[in-house]
Amino acid sequence: MVGKHLDRSRRSVMRVAAGGVSAAVLMRVAKSDASDKMTPQQAQYQDMPNGLYSCAMCSLFEPPNSCKVVEGEVSKDGWCKAFALAD
Repeated sequence: MVGKHLDRSRRSVMRVAAGGVSAAVLMRVAKSDASDKMTPQQAQYQDMPNGLYSCAMCSLFEPPNSCKVVEGEVSKDGWCKAFALAD
């Protein structure tokens, strides 16, 4: 009978531990989403296109004026070093 009680306790501890680790990982991911973006300076962002290439043609551009990898507002006519041509 003591063995069954210890077995349940061990299972409970393992469930709680696994839940705590999962929660910690999710919190870390949520925190890192906001800080994963580059500053415009880091991205070498410019308000004018680079030849034919502009933010409007980039797969990272999110209309009307944001980007998945650059902080703040960006112009659809801008360009940065993270440019990735949309398919």
